Amino acid sequence: MSMLALDVEKRLGDFALAARFETAGGVTALFGASGAGKTTLVNMIAGLIAPDRGRIRLDDTVLFDSAARIDVAAHRRRIGYVFQEGRLFPHLSVAANLDYGRRMCGLARDGAETERILDLLDIGHLLDRRPGKLSGGERQRVAFGRALLMRPRLLLLDAPLASLDAPRKREILPYLEKLRDEVPMVYVSHHAPELKRIATSVVLLDAGRVAATGGIEVLDAAATELMG
Repeated sequence: MSMLALDVEKRLGDFALAARFETAGGVTALFGASGAGKTTLVNMIAGLIAPDRGRIRLDDTVLFDSAARIDVAAHRRRIGYVFQEGRLFPHLSVAANLDYGRRMCGLARDGAETERILDLLDIGHLLDRRPGKLSGGERQRVAFGRALLMRPRLLLLDAPLASLDAPRKREILPYLEKLRDEVPMVYVSHHAPELKRIATSVVLLDAGRVAATGGIEVLDAAATELMG
C-alpha cells in the first residue's frame, strides 16, 4: 500500500495551484470542476510538469523537492499513467503496445504476469490487432494493461472514461474495480457516480486549492454545486 504525500505550488499563466494532501493507498479520487487543477496535479506527480515549489514523496522515495533540487525523471518514477484517450501507438499491435512500458522501464519479461494481466482485463484475444481496429472500451483496457505491465508503484488515471459513451463506461467499470486491488491509484474525474464505485478517499479541488479531503461523503457534499 503506497503512501503519496505532496505539497506543491505551480503557476500557469493566470492560474495558480497550491495543493497539499496525503494518501494511504487504495483509490484516491481527485474531484472538481473543469479547470480546478486536477490534470496539472497528476502531471506533477507523474513528472511531466515540475512544480515551482514544493515536495512530492511516494513511500520512502522523494520524487521532487525544490529545496533539495531533486526531480526524478518521469520514466524513473515507476508511475503508470492512463490518459483520457488511451494514447496507444497506432502503428503498433496491441501486443507491442502492451510491451512498451516494460521495455522503457528496462524490466525483464514475465510471461506469467503478462498472462495474468491479459486475463484480468480480457484482452488476450486482441494481441494481433492495431488500435484503430479496437472499440473505445478495448483501447482503454489495453492502456490499463500497458500501465500495469510496467509494474507501477502508483497508477494515475486522468478521466479514463470521459471519452466513452454510457455503454462503454458500463463495460469498463468492472475492470476498474478489479484494478483497485492491483495497485494504488489516483483517479481524476468530475463525475461523482463513477467515483463512488471506484474511490476509497476523495480530494476535492476548487480553483487550484484543496477544498476538502475525506471519504465518499466529500462527493455527496460537493457534487450538487459542482455539477450544477
